[in-house]
Amino acid sequence: MMMMMEGICRPVRDTWDQAMDRCYRLFPCLSDPARRSSLGLKLALVTLHLVYAGILFLFDGDLIEKTKSEPWYTALYLLLFFATLVQYFITSGSSPGYVIDAMRAVTEKIPIIQKTPVTSKQPASSKNGSLVITVDGSQLERNLLGNNATSWSKLVMDMYPPGTSARNWTCPYCNVEQPPRAKHCHDCDKCVLQFDHHCVWLGTCIGQGNHCRFWWYICEETALCLWTGILYITYLKANISRAWWKDAIMIVLLITLSISLIFLLLLLLFHSYLILTNQTTYELVRRRRIPYLRGIPERVYPFSKGICRNLYGFCCVRSSIFIKESLPTPQEIEEKSRPYTCYDVVTCRCC
Repeated sequence: MMMMMEGICRPVRDTWDQAMDRCYRLFPCLSDPARRSSLGLKLALVTLHLVYAGILFLFDGDLIEKTKSEPWYTALYLLLFFATLVQYFITSGSSPGYVIDAMRAVTEKIPIIQKTPVTSKQPASSKNGSLVITVDGSQLERNLLGNNATSWSKLVMDMYPPGTSARNWTCPYCNVEQPPRAKHCHDCDKCVLQFDHHCVWLGTCIGQGNHCRFWWYICEETALCLWTGILYITYLKANISRAWWKDAIMIVLLITLSISLIFLLLLLLFHSYLILTNQTTYELVRRRRIPYLRGIPERVYPFSKGICRNLYGFCCVRSSIFIKESLPTPQEIEEKSRPYTCYDVVTCRCC
């Protein structure tokens, strides 16, 4: 009996393996388990959006009538719906700002390659203790060894207090020198500038390069979730006793939508707080484990430049700029630890 079952299952297994091999040849990205999982999550998220919006338009006849009389209302809702999905894919496909890219920019003395064959060079500049490196166009692939790596090491060394051991800022996985606020992501297997967290739903890290896009995505997703919840409640008020099975489906979806809305609101408020204080999730959660943050008081934000400048740096600085912030000096820490006075409020010290 076992031999017979084995004889039946073997051709099925071989046929399945051949079909999967053809699929992997047609779509090479599916051969990688990590990318396959990421694509599955993206498909699941898009499907959830379509289910919530589709059932609403399928069940709610009043919404269809309102669309005929006031098409702008539904048009705005659908615009937000598609804008949220577009922002999701833009954020998931954006680079968080890898240390190796910033290292290339510095060690190559920032060659700027335009779409035309003309190549120009721009030196790195330092302002207010932060190294700002502007990178326009695509990066040139070169070797990072020798004197080039030494120039990067010197830049990173200058960002740390004198006497700090090189082992404290050298990544044991990438073997590159990490500037302050950088961290190695084990999921991406790269060091990320201003590492915040690795987002499973997006399939990428959130860091200096895409934190602003991530915040806008959360904001749009929260607005869409809130608007959809209002439409669900409006439907239930008008049609609560017409068809029980429709009401049951709508109530279940509304409960899950409410849970998602609470989570999104908390996430939006949390990241807004991080932006205003120039912190990251990793720095806030693991503050006592980060060597250069251990001696700083809990209520002191060492990298904060004031609310207005924090917002400007977060929203207005282009993603093609790598900013590596030096650690604050003891005098700056002492100044930031000083309690606020009425004079500080009048002079907008917090800004």
